Amino acid sequence: MNGETLSVGEKVLPAAPGVSMALELAVIAVSDIDRTKSFYSQLGWRLDIDFQGDDYRVIQFTPPGSECSVMFGKNISKAEAGSSRGLHLVVQDVEATQRDLIRRGIEVGEPFHDIGGIFHHADGRGIAPGVNPQRKSYASYISFSDPDGNEWTIQEITTRLPGLLGDDHFTPQLSEAVWHPSSASVRI
Repeated sequence: MNGETLSVGEKVLPAAPGVSMALELAVIAVSDIDRTKSFYSQLGWRLDIDFQGDDYRVIQFTPPGSECSVMFGKNISKAEAGSSRGLHLVVQDVEATQRDLIRRGIEVGEPFHDIGGIFHHADGRGIAPGVNPQRKSYASYISFSDPDGNEWTIQEITTRLPGLLGDDHFTPQLSEAVWHPSSASVRI
């Protein structure tokens, strides 16, 4: 981490030596704890804990292959049930994942991709049906919601960024944004 920098506005700050942060937990709000526990069990996620106190309950699941877990329960969040959006899971193949979720009885949307090649728009603008035609990494998605409406997006990533200059695993727009961010930010 030594030598890395962080841009804050116009100011560039050096990274603190030895500081490492990993996303450990996403807390979601739900209305019916047992129904939600059954749903995440149906996904095939590992149940890590189901602890109940006097006026407190915490349930934690971890998706297969993830180091980050999902937690819900009673008196652990002030958020409104079903208010989580933009939760992303990463898979190697969205079509195989879609088939697996359907087999498990999960209602899942059809694959889609962003025609701009960077990231899907929350308002649905620029979204095209089907996987990315060239199956570029970071470019194909499916989505599902839990019983309360917490929304999950599953993104197909076959090669991790930043990749190498000229790498053809990414859309041209994403490559431009990563390798030439000043010119890409003007066009996006």
